[in-house]
Amino acid sequence: MLACLIGYFGDFDLAEEATAEAFAIAAQRWPSDGPPDNPGAWLVTTARRRAIDRLRRDRVLAAKLRLLAAEPSREKGEDDVAPTPIPDERLELIFLCCHPALALEAQVALTLRAVAGLSTEEIARAFLVPADTMKRRLTRAKAKIKLAGIPFAVPAAPRLQERLAAVLAVVYLIFNQGYGDHQDRSGLAAEAIRLGRVLAVLLPAEPEVLGLLALMLLHDARRAARFTGEDLVLLADQDRSRWDRRQLAEGRALLDRALLDRVLPDRALPGPYALQAAIASLQTESELDWPQIAVLYGQLADLTGSAVVRLNRAVAVAEAEGPAAALAIVDSLDLPDYQYWHSTRAELLRRLGRADEARAAYGEALARARTAPERRFLQRRIAES
Repeated sequence: MLACLIGYFGDFDLAEEATAEAFAIAAQRWPSDGPPDNPGAWLVTTARRRAIDRLRRDRVLAAKLRLLAAEPSREKGEDDVAPTPIPDERLELIFLCCHPALALEAQVALTLRAVAGLSTEEIARAFLVPADTMKRRLTRAKAKIKLAGIPFAVPAAPRLQERLAAVLAVVYLIFNQGYGDHQDRSGLAAEAIRLGRVLAVLLPAEPEVLGLLALMLLHDARRAARFTGEDLVLLADQDRSRWDRRQLAEGRALLDRALLDRVLPDRALPGPYALQAAIASLQTESELDWPQIAVLYGQLADLTGSAVVRLNRAVAVAEAEGPAAALAIVDSLDLPDYQYWHSTRAELLRRLGRADEARAAYGEALARARTAPERRFLQRRIAES
């Protein structure tokens, strides 16, 4: 519905409001009147009419005459929508929202808001910016779509590639939002994996698609061991018998496919998702090769320029070279509002025997923790320091 309405009107806010109104009307009428023969068509038509009524009330009739053409003789339903190369409605909407006329960050943020239902605060945390900053960015992106009349339609198969980077970022951030929570939004992780599988069918030869799916499966395979009751369990302390061996095997097989054409000297290095999947795969081995993990994180940091990746590399360096070398890396990073910068720094200080500084750093991390398991873990660390 949202995809259809954005296509009709080119206005995210109008489409979202009309969709909500149509569902509210259905919730009021259908229990007594019964559902229509074609519920999807009824909802789309009702939402479209509500949107047109809103345009009339807003006195923009002259600018929107094309939207006020004579009503079709029958309800507009799914059969009227032009076929697309994407065999999944939610993934289709993600491709539609990731419009190349917008900056990449705006594409991802807007899609997370419209499709995944993430709050502005959740999206802001994903981008490491204040919520007010993200709110302004979302508002500007919607305004640009509306004022510029950007035509929203699913691209033809040959043009899917130009939107792929944003689509992959959206799917991975949806996964992270679900994987990071113990219970509240775990369904998001499963949905992201499902979308990754659809992408792998749609683009079976794209290494980064395979790399992303491998990465999500390798992480998700450890889900059951990440918590004991309501308490967070670190990787080194996890009960490996609780890992999903089938998912691990599938993830490694996909990683092998993603890296298959990258071993020749004239090939480029793996992309960011394949590199992250390679790191995740090494982290599931019985003996962890920390020097190799640090090398891969270094390649990923060079590729992405991400301070968060450099922070993750510091964790591997701590295991390979010791906490002092890692602390030097951490202290060089400008991430004062990032919870895991403080918790990583605290752990390194604890290992160096600098207890007072460690407690202070754990306290800074605790002040920024979002979930109850994280807060309990940090409180235990403070008590132990």
